[in-house]
Order: sequence, then C-alpha cells, then structure tokens
Amino acid sequence: MTTSSPASSCAVKPAISAKPKTVSVNGVAISRSAIAQEVQNHPASKPIEAWQAAARALVVRELLLQEARRIGLSPEPRDDGEGRRETDEEALVRQLVEREVKAPRAGDDECRRYFEQNRARFRTPALHEVRHILIAADPADRDARDQARVHAEILIDQIRRNPASFGQLAGQISACPSGKTGGSLGQIGPGQTVPEFEQALERLNEGEVAARPVETRYGLHIVWLDRRIAGRDLPLEMVRERIAEWLGEKARRMAIRHYIASLAGRAEIVGVDLGVEATPLMQ
Repeated sequence: MTTSSPASSCAVKPAISAKPKTVSVNGVAISRSAIAQEVQNHPASKPIEAWQAAARALVVRELLLQEARRIGLSPEPRDDGEGRRETDEEALVRQLVEREVKAPRAGDDECRRYFEQNRARFRTPALHEVRHILIAADPADRDARDQARVHAEILIDQIRRNPASFGQLAGQISACPSGKTGGSLGQIGPGQTVPEFEQALERLNEGEVAARPVETRYGLHIVWLDRRIAGRDLPLEMVRERIAEWLGEKARRMAIRHYIASLAGRAEIVGVDLGVEATPLMQ
C-alpha cells in the first residue's frame, strides 16, 4: 500500500526559492534523486514549487520515522484486503501518529452548533420529474446540428399546440431509450445529467415545455418538466454522526499539524523551511 510522503504542516520561515545543495534531518541526508522521484506526488504551477513541496514531504517523513525508531516502534504493516500492503516505513508513520496524536471526539453541543451554523449543507437536493425527446446530432457536424435544431423547433411548436402528443412523438422520434416510456427520465437530481440540461430545468415551470431546444453533446433535446420536488431540511439526528466524523477529522489534522511542529522544533533541519501546506498524512 503506497502513499505519498507526508509534507510539512508547521509555520516557520519563508519557503526557499531555489534547490539547496543539502537537505537533511538531524544529519540524515535526503538525496536529490529521492526528492526528484517524490515530485510526481506534488503537482504545482512551477517546477521549483513542486520540488520544494517534495523536499518538505520527505523531510517530515524522515522526521516521523526518526521519532518512531527513537521510541522503539516495530513496523506492523497492514493490507487493504485487495493485495496492497503498507511498507515498513508507512506502517511506522501510521503507528507513530496513532500512538502519539490524540484528538477529542466532537460532543453533542459542538455538533449542534455546527449544524445550526451550516443548515444549507444539510438539505436533500431538489428533484425534477422530466420528459424529453432527443434528436441526436454530432457536435462536430454543423449541418447535422442545424438540421436537428430546425426539427426540434418544429416539434416544440407542435407540442405546445397539442401537449398530449409528447409521449407519442417521443416513442416515434427520440434517440434516447426513454422514448419507449414516453420520454420519461423519472426523477433526476443534481449531477445526473449534463450541466446544460440541468440549467434548462431550473428555468422551467412545472407542466412546461422548454421554448427552445436544449443543446448538449448528445444532440438537441425537447424538455418537459412535469414536477419539481423541493429539497427538504434534514434533522440533526440524521446527520449527527457525519458531522461528528468531519469535526473529528478536522481536530485530528490540527493535532497532527501541532505534533509535526513540535518535532521540527527539536530537530536540526537543513535545506528546507517547513511551511503551512497541508500534508497527505492529514488528508
């Protein structure tokens, strides 16, 4: 089981602006080749920023490994049940953090405060009961798109004059499998369709067909909104455990940040200034 090395999470001096000749922790050097290999785990807008992030990650990793060995931990690697197994070093880092870093579990009062301050996060999404007719057209074929648009506009005019014809037309014309059920897509929520389709739904009233065809990568859609089902507030009891887990993880990350800072304060670190960036260990 391989993971990217933990990066720094404590604030000290400004980050270096070039690659130092030597990077070391308590006299243990970290090779430039190791840093170059670690760079792939730290995408950045500039190569020097990626290099610096990789160097910090390996410095913190070495810092934690030295502490784990100092207190006499023996690696006990775990596997994930799918053939991936921790290395001895990964196991030592995990065991050290599990032993030395303690974060309190969020209590009921804390969970309630977070719930009250973030009510908008705890709502079910709005749902839409929708029908559509798809006239397929390749986005790269301009002529096909133009013809599909004209065809869709004719059909929209026909449907507006005779709404009861929608289902029959869907069965005869739609390139979507939903045509077999009168074009019905059932109840759809956020992220279940392409953005252009979702945006069109937001502009429609219940029982209304879109005045213009909706263009997506699949073609031209004639869209009918049957019903909009508003989202509803969830009770605290339903989301309390989720909130407690989130707050607990936040506290754990802060505790890890402080622990790394305390180790760094007692160590001799050369070539790298540990910054405030979040670490993969904390993600």
